[in-house]
Amino acid sequence: MKKSLKYIITISLSVLLLTGCEAIKNANNKQKGAVIGATGGAILGAIIGNNVGSGNSELGAVIGGVVGGGAGILIGNKMDKQAQRIEEEIPGAQVERIDNGIVITFDENSGVYFDTNKYNINTDSQTILDRLSGVMKEYPQTNIIVAGHTDNVGTESYNLTLSRQRANAVTNYLVKSGIPGNRFTTVYYGESQPITDNSTAEKRAKNRRVTLGIVPNEQMKQEAKRQANEGR
Repeated sequence: MKKSLKYIITISLSVLLLTGCEAIKNANNKQKGAVIGATGGAILGAIIGNNVGSGNSELGAVIGGVVGGGAGILIGNKMDKQAQRIEEEIPGAQVERIDNGIVITFDENSGVYFDTNKYNINTDSQTILDRLSGVMKEYPQTNIIVAGHTDNVGTESYNLTLSRQRANAVTNYLVKSGIPGNRFTTVYYGESQPITDNSTAEKRAKNRRVTLGIVPNEQMKQEAKRQANEGR
């Protein structure tokens, strides 16, 4: 087993290094984990929106740096499997694999949504979150970031409060479903971090969203590094 792991890691890294940037462009997520670098900026931007800013050091600490090399390949394999399970359970969700993590975006067209000016979890959204909770319990070595966003209709202060209420509602529901609270970091941005402009009703609907980031915790990272070292 150790020889096989060493062979897989060696071959994967060799192919990626020889083919350069084009290989990175076309590589699967496990291979990307080996070469993309030491920053979690890409996943941070996907969770937050257009402007990651300097005031998000808390999230940067939760996400941590991208793990490369053989450990990155092993983490990527686990996160690929978890992303696939989420897509199986929640076909309508927007699921992205970025860096060492997963980003799930729920807007009014993708499963978990809120009525206008409301923040309670409705019946349809409960069904989706129950399915998501089941997958998260299958993969306990991950941390979960919940980020709330709104469009620009209404005052800035009102939208900030509404985004906080919606993000907390999602976090609280998942905690009540049996996921330990210490796995969660909950943040909210109101109208300040749109993913598109607010010029049309359709675009505003995209900005009214809750985004979840799923990232490996320290235990997963250390185990992956240990397994990679044993495979040498």
